[in-house]
Amino acid sequence: MRYLVSVLFLCLAACGGGGDSGPSEPEQVSTTPSSTDDGWTTSNPAAEGIDAAEMNRLLDDIRTGGFPGIDSMVVIRHGRLVLEGYFNGYGRDSLHDLRSTGKSITSALAGIAIERGAMNIDDKIANLLPQYDTHANMSEFKRNITVEHLLNMSSGLECSDWNPLSPGNEEKMYKTNDWVDFTLDLPMVDEAGAYTSYCTGGVVVLGHVISLRTNSDLDDYADTYLFGPLGIRESRWRLSPDGKPTGGGGLWLRPRDAAKFGQLYLNGGTWNGVQVVPAAWVARSKQSEVLLIESPVDRSRYGLLWWKRAFSSGVRMFESYYTSGNGGNYIIVIPDLDLVVVFTGSNYDSPRGETPFFIMEARLLPVMTP
Repeated sequence: MRYLVSVLFLCLAACGGGGDSGPSEPEQVSTTPSSTDDGWTTSNPAAEGIDAAEMNRLLDDIRTGGFPGIDSMVVIRHGRLVLEGYFNGYGRDSLHDLRSTGKSITSALAGIAIERGAMNIDDKIANLLPQYDTHANMSEFKRNITVEHLLNMSSGLECSDWNPLSPGNEEKMYKTNDWVDFTLDLPMVDEAGAYTSYCTGGVVVLGHVISLRTNSDLDDYADTYLFGPLGIRESRWRLSPDGKPTGGGGLWLRPRDAAKFGQLYLNGGTWNGVQVVPAAWVARSKQSEVLLIESPVDRSRYGLLWWKRAFSSGVRMFESYYTSGNGGNYIIVIPDLDLVVVFTGSNYDSPRGETPFFIMEARLLPVMTP
């Protein structure tokens, strides 16, 4: 069994908290990325319909502090790596804590496990977890929570990471010795499916279900069925108090490897001609299934642990689906532009965590050929 040495970081806010370990690599910026043995075909912005001069200005603005707290930016156009920049002590090979972007990885693992017959999306977790009825506040509502409810943040549990007073707030979970039991002991607010709330604990439970049903720890399962096919050779997982990798967030990857995950979904679940994630699962992940009505920003569209939003560029709007982690950690996919953009950042618990959205609309999309 493989466990990389990891420090268990306490969460600081919804979409994952914690702190990085003080990297000290020299800054690297390039609009002509080097071809390495990591599986990417490289190109340059101009060849892929992006204004190269503006991209160089953008990278220089990040480098000189115009956009504080952005640690990397990687751009993929037409399946080719065209731009990469690493800042604030991070380098090309530095692992970065992607925070709750890891939840979308857990979704992919769920889709793979379902395809392989380990469980079904409409299975009640009461039938998948042993001694389920021994948990506190048991009710028919709680017995009706399904895998799908956990994927859509609609379990009905009294659990909100956006409300510090919520009994299930993740900060309270991290102080306990058993995160799964803590979550499953919570009372219900409403029946499953009738109430949506951003709840890291529910995704921790989902990761536990996947692990039990596949008889494999999440890191091993990912290495075999997801990271291995993508050529991702190094990762680090947040560990729960029992020392097991957890699916609720805190996954560390290289930005170039995170971009592979976005490209995988843009490709309908294939990488180098191999179907890694089921095509139907990818298609459904792009859909908006619920509104997270408690969002501190707006009524956020959500589904299968992926976020959805439209980006504007002049008079045009471009629909996207994306992962989101506290601090400004995003994998953004815009199908109409054949585009994947990865940002990593350290703007934890700050409105500056949304700076990448501004960069997308004000600096990147306006200088792209549709």
